[in-house]
Amino acid sequence: MTNTPASPTVLLVNEQDNVLGTAEKLSVHESGDLHRAFSVLVFNEQGDYLLQQRAFEKYHSGGLWSNSCCGHPSQPDNTAAQANQRLYEEMGFRTDLQPLFSFQYHAQLPNGLTEHELDHVFTGQYEGPVPFNPDEVCAVRWIAPDALAREMEMAPETFSVWFRMLFERLQKSA
Repeated sequence: MTNTPASPTVLLVNEQDNVLGTAEKLSVHESGDLHRAFSVLVFNEQGDYLLQQRAFEKYHSGGLWSNSCCGHPSQPDNTAAQANQRLYEEMGFRTDLQPLFSFQYHAQLPNGLTEHELDHVFTGQYEGPVPFNPDEVCAVRWIAPDALAREMEMAPETFSVWFRMLFERLQKSA
Protein backbone atom coordinates (compact mmCIF):
# COMPACT_ATOMS: atom_id res chain seq x y z
CA MET A 1 0.00 0.00 0.00
CA THR A 2 1.29 3.44 -0.84
CA ASN A 3 1.15 6.29 1.61
CA THR A 4 -0.59 8.81 -0.62
CA PRO A 5 -4.10 10.29 -0.67
CA ALA A 6 -6.56 8.97 -3.24
CA SER A 7 -5.56 10.17 -6.71
CA PRO A 8 -3.51 13.24 -5.73
CA THR A 9 -2.59 15.47 -8.63
CA VAL A 10 0.46 17.61 -9.29
CA LEU A 11 1.03 20.60 -11.54
CA LEU A 12 2.90 19.85 -14.74
CA VAL A 13 5.14 22.79 -15.65
CA ASN A 14 7.62 23.85 -18.28
CA GLU A 15 11.17 25.03 -17.58
CA GLN A 16 9.88 28.57 -16.88
CA ASP A 17 7.45 27.16 -14.26
CA ASN A 18 4.37 27.89 -16.38
CA VAL A 19 1.59 25.43 -15.59
CA LEU A 20 0.79 23.13 -18.50
CA GLY A 21 -1.83 21.01 -16.77
CA THR A 22 -2.20 18.44 -14.02
CA ALA A 23 -1.50 14.74 -13.72
CA GLU A 24 -1.71 12.00 -11.11
CA LYS A 25 1.29 12.11 -8.77
CA LEU A 26 2.40 8.50 -9.04
CA SER A 27 2.13 8.48 -12.85
CA VAL A 28 4.30 11.62 -13.03
CA HIS A 29 6.96 9.93 -10.89
CA GLU A 30 6.77 6.93 -13.23
CA SER A 31 7.00 8.98 -16.44
CA GLY A 32 9.49 11.57 -15.20
CA ASP A 33 7.44 14.58 -16.36
CA LEU A 34 8.55 17.96 -15.00
CA HIS A 35 6.27 19.12 -12.20
CA ARG A 36 6.17 21.76 -9.47
CA ALA A 37 7.25 20.92 -5.94
CA PHE A 38 8.22 22.70 -2.75
CA SER A 39 10.77 22.05 -0.04
CA VAL A 40 10.66 23.61 3.41
CA LEU A 41 13.74 24.16 5.55
CA VAL A 42 13.03 24.97 9.19
CA PHE A 43 15.77 26.27 11.49
CA ASN A 44 15.89 26.94 15.22
CA GLU A 45 17.46 30.01 16.83
CA GLN A 46 20.89 28.31 16.80
CA GLY A 47 20.68 27.76 13.03
CA ASP A 48 20.18 23.99 13.29
CA TYR A 49 18.21 22.23 10.58
CA LEU A 50 15.01 20.39 11.49
CA LEU A 51 15.17 17.08 9.61
CA GLN A 52 12.50 14.47 9.19
CA GLN A 53 12.97 10.78 8.51
CA ARG A 54 10.36 9.90 5.94
CA ALA A 55 7.91 7.17 6.91
CA PHE A 56 9.07 3.78 5.66
CA GLU A 57 5.67 3.25 4.02
CA LYS A 58 6.15 6.13 1.55
CA TYR A 59 6.09 4.91 -2.05
CA HIS A 60 9.52 6.39 -2.61
CA SER A 61 12.43 7.48 -0.43
CA GLY A 62 10.88 5.87 2.65
CA GLY A 63 13.15 5.83 5.69
CA LEU A 64 15.49 8.48 4.28
CA TRP A 65 16.35 11.68 6.14
CA SER A 66 15.17 14.82 4.41
CA ASN A 67 14.38 18.49 4.83
CA SER A 68 11.67 19.53 7.27
CA CYS A 69 8.86 19.08 4.77
CA CYS A 70 8.27 18.70 1.06
CA GLY A 71 5.34 18.26 -1.25
CA HIS A 72 3.53 19.27 -4.39
CA PRO A 73 1.17 22.23 -4.66
CA SER A 74 -2.22 21.31 -6.07
CA GLN A 75 -3.12 24.86 -7.10
CA PRO A 76 -0.99 27.19 -9.25
CA ASP A 77 -1.26 30.13 -6.85
CA ASN A 78 0.15 30.68 -3.36
CA THR A 79 2.68 27.88 -3.15
CA ALA A 80 3.91 29.27 0.20
CA ALA A 81 0.49 28.80 1.81
CA GLN A 82 0.28 25.25 0.44
CA ALA A 83 3.79 24.55 1.76
CA ASN A 84 2.81 25.80 5.20
CA GLN A 85 -0.33 23.64 5.16
CA ARG A 86 1.78 20.60 4.28
CA LEU A 87 4.25 21.50 7.03
CA TYR A 88 1.35 21.43 9.48
CA GLU A 89 0.05 18.10 8.11
CA GLU A 90 3.49 16.43 8.34
CA MET A 91 5.16 18.14 11.30
CA GLY A 92 2.26 19.49 13.36
CA PHE A 93 3.18 23.17 13.46
CA ARG A 94 3.04 26.32 11.34
CA THR A 95 5.58 29.10 10.94
CA ASP A 96 6.09 32.05 8.63
CA LEU A 97 7.76 30.82 5.44
CA GLN A 98 9.95 32.93 3.21
CA PRO A 99 10.92 32.02 -0.37
CA LEU A 100 14.64 31.27 -0.71
CA PHE A 101 15.14 30.10 -4.31
CA SER A 102 13.88 27.62 -6.88
CA PHE A 103 15.84 24.93 -8.68
CA GLN A 104 15.18 22.19 -11.16
CA TYR A 105 16.51 18.67 -10.86
CA HIS A 106 16.13 15.29 -12.48
CA ALA A 107 17.05 12.11 -10.61
CA GLN A 108 16.40 8.39 -10.85
CA LEU A 109 15.16 6.76 -7.66
CA PRO A 110 16.16 3.23 -6.66
CA ASN A 111 12.66 1.78 -7.24
CA GLY A 112 12.44 2.79 -10.90
CA LEU A 113 10.67 6.07 -10.24
CA THR A 114 11.96 9.46 -11.36
CA GLU A 115 12.02 12.82 -9.65
CA HIS A 116 11.90 15.67 -12.17
CA GLU A 117 10.88 18.73 -10.27
CA LEU A 118 10.99 22.47 -10.30
CA ASP A 119 11.37 22.84 -6.56
CA HIS A 120 10.43 26.06 -4.73
CA VAL A 121 12.45 26.27 -1.50
CA PHE A 122 11.08 28.06 1.57
CA THR A 123 12.63 28.68 4.97
CA GLY A 124 11.15 29.29 8.38
CA GLN A 125 12.15 29.39 12.02
CA TYR A 126 10.59 27.40 14.82
CA GLU A 127 11.15 26.63 18.49
CA GLY A 128 9.03 24.09 20.29
CA PRO A 129 7.70 20.57 20.14
CA VAL A 130 7.34 18.79 16.80
CA PRO A 131 4.20 16.62 17.04
CA PHE A 132 4.81 14.97 13.67
CA ASN A 133 2.30 12.80 11.81
CA PRO A 134 3.51 9.16 12.06
CA ASP A 135 1.81 8.34 8.74
CA GLU A 136 4.23 10.76 7.05
CA VAL A 137 7.28 10.89 9.34
CA CYS A 138 8.93 8.27 11.54
CA ALA A 139 11.45 10.51 13.35
CA VAL A 140 12.67 14.10 13.59
CA ARG A 141 15.89 15.68 14.80
CA TRP A 142 17.75 18.99 14.92
CA ILE A 143 21.28 19.05 13.50
CA ALA A 144 23.92 21.74 13.13
CA PRO A 145 24.98 22.56 9.53
CA ASP A 146 28.57 21.35 9.99
CA ALA A 147 27.45 18.05 11.51
CA LEU A 148 24.94 17.62 8.67
CA ALA A 149 27.65 18.25 6.08
CA ARG A 150 29.86 15.57 7.66
CA GLU A 151 27.00 13.09 7.85
CA MET A 152 26.02 13.68 4.22
CA GLU A 153 29.61 13.16 3.16
CA MET A 154 29.93 9.91 5.10
CA ALA A 155 26.51 8.41 4.35
CA PRO A 156 24.80 10.25 1.46
CA GLU A 157 22.54 7.27 0.76
CA THR A 158 20.69 7.91 4.05
CA PHE A 159 19.32 11.23 2.71
CA SER A 160 16.72 11.96 0.03
CA VAL A 161 18.17 12.85 -3.36
CA TRP A 162 16.49 16.27 -3.48
CA PHE A 163 17.72 17.21 -0.01
CA ARG A 164 21.30 16.30 -0.94
CA MET A 165 21.06 18.59 -3.99
CA LEU A 166 19.39 21.35 -2.01
CA PHE A 167 21.96 21.19 0.80
CA GLU A 168 24.85 21.20 -1.68
CA ARG A 169 23.44 24.33 -3.29
CA LEU A 170 23.10 26.00 0.12
CA GLN A 171 26.70 25.06 1.01
CA LYS A 172 28.02 26.59 -2.22
CA SER A 173 26.18 29.85 -1.63
CA ALA A 174 27.33 30.18 2.00
